[in-house]
Amino acid sequence: MSLGSHLQELKKKHATLSARVEAEMASPGSDSLEVAALKKRKLALKQEIARLSEGVSA
Repeated sequence: MSLGSHLQELKKKHATLSARVEAEMASPGSDSLEVAALKKRKLALKQEIARLSEGVSA
């Protein structure tokens, strides 16, 4: 898998998590621990995307 395709896959996962967070927060009976866990995973993906993107542009 090339770096570019890996970045695309990470961006897709980030977008999916973002949608899940939005849906979970809109749900009246949402679990705050689940939302927090999703947000942590989303942030980790964002950081990895940024780290890998820096390597591409360097």
